[in-house]
Amino acid sequence: MSDWTDSLPESARLYLENRRLDEVECVIADLPGIARGKAVPASKFARQKHFHLPNSIFFQTITGDWGEAAGEEGFIEPDMILRPDMSTATAAPWTGDWTLQVIHDAFDRKGNPIPFAPRNVLKRVVQLYEEQGWKPVVAPEMEFYLVARNLDPAKPIEPMMGRSGRPAAARQAYSMTAVDEFGPVIDDIYDFAEAQGFEIDGITQEGGAGQLEINLRHGSPVKLADEVFYFKRLIREAALRHDCFATFMAKPIADEPGSAMHIHHSVLDVETGKNIFTGPQGGETDAFYTFIGGLQHHLPEAIPLLAPYVNSYRRYVKDHAAPINLEWGRDNRTTGIRVPISEPEARRIENRVAGMDCNPYLGIAASLAAGYLGLMREERADKQFRGDAYEGEGDFPRTLGEALNVFDEAGALAEVLGPEFCRVYSIVKRTEYEEFLGVISPWEREHLLMNV
Repeated sequence: MSDWTDSLPESARLYLENRRLDEVECVIADLPGIARGKAVPASKFARQKHFHLPNSIFFQTITGDWGEAAGEEGFIEPDMILRPDMSTATAAPWTGDWTLQVIHDAFDRKGNPIPFAPRNVLKRVVQLYEEQGWKPVVAPEMEFYLVARNLDPAKPIEPMMGRSGRPAAARQAYSMTAVDEFGPVIDDIYDFAEAQGFEIDGITQEGGAGQLEINLRHGSPVKLADEVFYFKRLIREAALRHDCFATFMAKPIADEPGSAMHIHHSVLDVETGKNIFTGPQGGETDAFYTFIGGLQHHLPEAIPLLAPYVNSYRRYVKDHAAPINLEWGRDNRTTGIRVPISEPEARRIENRVAGMDCNPYLGIAASLAAGYLGLMREERADKQFRGDAYEGEGDFPRTLGEALNVFDEAGALAEVLGPEFCRVYSIVKRTEYEEFLGVISPWEREHLLMNV
């Protein structure tokens, strides 16, 4: 191995032990969270300190179209400078040769971070915590479906065939038999994760037909967002090996639960290493209540980051394991904000609003930004909710168009996330929404064609 590989993370070095590295995939997440970049021979990567991509990758909609996000400079597509973060180097174990992936950060020609690059947005929010002497800690939970191959978008998505030859069954949450049905796919997920140095805290069957959940160990927000970004790719690759698709759509199958990315948060005092949500006697602190207050006050403004597509809002249905409001409660899964049972030193707050279709960098950034504003503004939480929160009213936007209107008026949130990022994001999402409104759905043809 060449000299530069000696500084790789241990998992990457073990993967390459006694092998010749063939290729390096230089990747960066765009607004939807899709990996963009270049694959280069290992010998070339060893010689280059950076590479270039046009900034237009951040102006692109999920369909490949563009809005007017380029702004006053026009659509001239200037190059960004992308520099590797070698701490993110990890295997691509599904490839036919020996390949590494490396996440890059985006800068302009003056060395300033590109403000609308999702990883930079999250770094900006984390830095605001660090300036207060705080260290944010997160733990994401990833829900997704394994489904039958769907080659015709006009046809509904169906559950995959399990090992038994029968379609995956619904309403079998936590069933080990159901997990065994997907054994070969899960085995590859574990193998790929181990090769990449990722620690899975557990895999469970969720309530939907073919729906699984992976829990990740808590840690640095940027590191965990990197892992979710990588995990989405490795899960898709594992599924394709077994003639099925993995989907992270928020609501892929009608009448089945949606898929969430629940985000657990805690905040440590850098000097003491103590959890600021817990006092000396083990009780809940003012910081605990103001962080919850920040989520309640500012998550409605951040919904387009947590629910970024028209499909996202189909998930928020009563009694389908997704919240409809931002009530908070202890060990209450009907509320949008849940405080899990834990020891005082591990006290944490769970945001249950984010969908699995969100960009992990932006979803975590939005959640931390809301909590940060609560801490800084001392925004007290509402009274704890007791009982079934589905009996209450919804208190956040229920369509993408409505959510974008609220997002555009969120001055304090925009200052935390970055005004230029918010401008670009809103334009791209409005372009997507207008594209969707231009499509006539099967429901409209079925019920309106001959009846109105």
